[in-house]
Amino acid sequence: MRSISESQALEIVVIGGGAAGFFAAITCAESWPGCSLTILEKTDQVLQKVRLSGGGRCNLSNACFEPRKLAENYPRGSKELIGPFSRFQPRDTMTWFEERGVPLCQEAEGRLFPAKGRSAAIIDALTAAAESAGVKLSTGIDITSISSKSPRRFRLETRTEEPIDCDRLLLATGSAPAGHAWAKALGHSILPPVPSLFTFAITDERLTGLSGLSVEGAQLQLKGSKLKQRGAILITHHGLSGPAVLSLSSREARTLHKLDYQAQLQIDWLTLSREKIEQTLKSSKRNKPRLVVSAYCPFELPRRLWVRLLKASGIPHQQRWADLSNKQSKLLTSELTDGSYQVQGINPNKQEFVTCGGVQLKEVDFRTMGSRQHPGLYFAGEILDIDGITGGFNFQNAWTTGWLAGRNMGKEESPG
Repeated sequence: MRSISESQALEIVVIGGGAAGFFAAITCAESWPGCSLTILEKTDQVLQKVRLSGGGRCNLSNACFEPRKLAENYPRGSKELIGPFSRFQPRDTMTWFEERGVPLCQEAEGRLFPAKGRSAAIIDALTAAAESAGVKLSTGIDITSISSKSPRRFRLETRTEEPIDCDRLLLATGSAPAGHAWAKALGHSILPPVPSLFTFAITDERLTGLSGLSVEGAQLQLKGSKLKQRGAILITHHGLSGPAVLSLSSREARTLHKLDYQAQLQIDWLTLSREKIEQTLKSSKRNKPRLVVSAYCPFELPRRLWVRLLKASGIPHQQRWADLSNKQSKLLTSELTDGSYQVQGINPNKQEFVTCGGVQLKEVDFRTMGSRQHPGLYFAGEILDIDGITGGFNFQNAWTTGWLAGRNMGKEESPG
């Protein structure tokens, strides 16, 4: 049996070799050098989500530096994260990686990436920092059960290894069912996980063949919901993606799940008033009478999309502006401001799959990330019922909660 109880060092085990687990282990080892830190990972590869995020570029955070404003980007966890973000936020994340030789750059909508555009730089920084801090890493460890031998003592049974005993335990297992089962066995309540960051599957002749086109500043709303989401939309082979779609899918995650991902999506392509649009159409009719309507778009829309919306409004391809009727103008205005599209399912990106659900937040002390149910137990990352509206916000949750857990779980007297 493997045990460090006879030594003076606290034995701390982190289950989960992802962003939250690594960051917590590194922070703890650097903050409490007398502790013994081990990361256990079931697979043969660590930091896989980091590796695959953003198509291999890794959107590791967002340039939002005011804690309350930052917390607004989390449909679940916004209230609880205000305090943690006042202690470790994106500016701290930037400093941490840049001090370890990973310069960052800011892109559209404040997204932060490694300047060289490689997620491998993030992985290299984390693995090097872990090694330097003395963190041990064991991969291929299949844990079958976790029990508590006594307050602040845990036993981990594995399929092939001897049992592992430890004084502190951090669960950073993401949305893995096993992590939820272990948390439940140790006294926690679990909200069932459902997808929360995904694209919409839509088959509609207005979009077919337009893959790759994007529209900035559009507005989305599910029929029957009061929530509106504004941002960029990307037309894909299978429907719609882009920041606005991902944000809406996150905020409406449970609603869409209840609807089995069958819903009417209202799209306002321009976010202009109907009056402003009708005035613009009248102006075009007056000033461009001889031009074909399909050849001249008075709005900031891709021309191919404009042509599709004209067709949907019953406007012939060769019709001139001079012949635009009031009825056609009103139909086109409705198509531009309130077009209805049938969502027929979701297209989750398996490489960046995010869920909502997990350990109930009221059962966690967000000053330390310690369990309120079981002394010595800690949580970080997506195992909690926390999710952000894009991948960068989800990584920031991992860095922040991992940092807090690491700063606290090495204390001799673990908060209960």
